[in-house]
Amino acid sequence: MGDAMNTPGVVDVLVVGGGIVGAGVARDAAMRGLSTVLVDRYDFAFGTSSRSSRLLHGGLRYLAQGRVGLVREASHEKMILARIVPHLARPLPFLFPTYKGSGWSRWKLRLGVKMYDLLCGKSNLGKSGGLSQGGMLEFLPGLRREGLTGGVRYFDGFTNDARLVVDTLRSAEAHGARLLNYTSLASAERGAGVWACRLAGAGGAGGETLMARIVVNAAGAWAEGFPASKVHLRLTKGVHLVIDRVRLPVPDAVVMTDGKRILFAIPWGERVILGTTDSDYDGPTENPTCDAEDMAYVLRIVNRHFPAATIVEGDVISAWAGLRPLIANANGKPSDISRAHEIHVNADGWIDVAGGKLTTYRLMAEQTIDHATRLLAKSDVECRTAEEAIVSADGAAAAFSGVAPPAVSQEAVEHFCRSEWARHLDDVMIRRAGWHYYHRDRAEIAERVAGWMAAALGWSAERTAAELGRYGEMSRSLAPAWLPPTAAMERERLGERPAATPATRAAS
Repeated sequence: MGDAMNTPGVVDVLVVGGGIVGAGVARDAAMRGLSTVLVDRYDFAFGTSSRSSRLLHGGLRYLAQGRVGLVREASHEKMILARIVPHLARPLPFLFPTYKGSGWSRWKLRLGVKMYDLLCGKSNLGKSGGLSQGGMLEFLPGLRREGLTGGVRYFDGFTNDARLVVDTLRSAEAHGARLLNYTSLASAERGAGVWACRLAGAGGAGGETLMARIVVNAAGAWAEGFPASKVHLRLTKGVHLVIDRVRLPVPDAVVMTDGKRILFAIPWGERVILGTTDSDYDGPTENPTCDAEDMAYVLRIVNRHFPAATIVEGDVISAWAGLRPLIANANGKPSDISRAHEIHVNADGWIDVAGGKLTTYRLMAEQTIDHATRLLAKSDVECRTAEEAIVSADGAAAAFSGVAPPAVSQEAVEHFCRSEWARHLDDVMIRRAGWHYYHRDRAEIAERVAGWMAAALGWSAERTAAELGRYGEMSRSLAPAWLPPTAAMERERLGERPAATPATRAAS
């Protein structure tokens, strides 16, 4: 690195991308004593890291594909996260029903989940086991019975992906990192042993020139867009739907199969998350959407497994679509592409980190900063991210950060604005709090939140109106315009009656 190694005013690491991988890289770098700056052209967790299935898992289906190493790696990381961020790594049991002729045999799955436990270090988040047909129906009385042979029950973790990003960034900041959302890397030129990085604000507004010894490209789905990048991606889209839990009162997460494909019904407080799809994507990176075909596919699989539930489009409270930035492979179906990650290191101090999955982000960051410290001749400092808790379990972390959204309150909004870099209404509604996805009356909630943010951030009436307009546009892009207003209207159109659930039976 030459004479620039000790040049005043030069930072050790510039991280580009404020998703979960970039957040992990910034935290690790700062904890090792490296001067660190992170930038993201949008909000933190704007992309894939707020639009995932929210699972911390080894990947049981990858075990069926023979990718034992990948499963072992992810399973180990799952257990680390359960230790260092317990409020965002809740144990979640999964029920996997098996059917004759489905390609998922009960006896193979029973062996598989036992191996799955062993790959977690002999101690998973709960003990796996097999279930008879009767045992499965005790858990899921509404499950399709034709051809049912039983199944298994195993454990993975459930998280709040956007909150995991924010809390990881809070830890990075506590260790000295400087964090800038709505700030892009406009250009980067190598010279005199450092990168001259021009930063720009929203819309390309003037920023600053930052000198960095190392640049880490952790931009996820946008990682190919830099001249120095060696990343080649294959983007796939995953769609998730949210419904009221009373419509599908599952006690645990449920695995639903469609040939080799796996979808989930995941309990989320008073809601259930349904998904995900897995299809190649070549549209706008910023705004993948849930279209009619996506929704129809997910609902078809759900109703095939729970025929009495008759879930229809009008039951859907909200939807999101996220992109998986997978390492490019032209062969195979999207669901067959490996979730392994890659790190490309250039001797001039540019590092690409791409691929991987939410569960392995900490390991990806550790390996990336291992490379960075070698380039900086500072490799004597060891990684501590697997031992040190991300945030304390009390105070605001406990009140406003969890797997379910916090109560709608002015105190929560003030915390997000004061301590978590929220600058726009959608920062709070969609990512910090998740109220957008959880509540049907989100428009009314947004009005209240906008007023609270106006008081906290000094917005004018014009700015407040603009923020409501901005959020409204984002809401329309996230929720398909063709979605019927109520489930009752849709059932009336179809001439159907809603199936009785434990809740409706109790109320009658």
